[in-house]
Amino acid sequence: MTADTSPADTSAPAADRARLLELIKELAVVHEKVTLSSGVEADYYIDLRRITLHHEASRLVGRVMLRLLDDAGIEFQSAGGLTMGADPVGTALMHAASQAGRPIDAFVVRKTSKTHGMGRQVEGPDVAGRPVVVLEDTSTTGGSALTAVEGVRKAGGDVRAVAVIVDRNTGSRERIEAEAGVPYLYAFGKEELGLG
Repeated sequence: MTADTSPADTSAPAADRARLLELIKELAVVHEKVTLSSGVEADYYIDLRRITLHHEASRLVGRVMLRLLDDAGIEFQSAGGLTMGADPVGTALMHAASQAGRPIDAFVVRKTSKTHGMGRQVEGPDVAGRPVVVLEDTSTTGGSALTAVEGVRKAGGDVRAVAVIVDRNTGSRERIEAEAGVPYLYAFGKEELGLG
């Protein structure tokens, strides 16, 4: 059995980032009129579930997002966000960290607390008293990430940053930094996707 040395399997950060960008452009950018979850109309849609749930791209998402947070000096023990866009991002990051020998957990934030069982809004290993990062695949208004930040804080988590794969440059950064009071990081801007 020979080792696969394709760019997707190398741990070189530049190669990971370049290949992930290529896959996002190829698989996730849809050029047509759409109405986003925020109600805003756009001439394109970035369907990052086509990336975060893709066999090759999901590994790259984990490594690129982990590197993004490390390069920014964000220390954290758990990462996740509002279900459903953030779920595979958190899982990918958790697996990338595990492969690097780092014990980072993932969590899922429900839009509202459960009305049965334990009544939790944040699922997974407890975030209380722990430094955490809120993740999202992409953000238009920042609403989903802010809902996740609020849920995590109610559960006792110490939110250190919000990080997204793609920033649409539509005001999320400014809103999140103003309302949540934490840094907003992104791996790719829309200009890199040719959407400038």
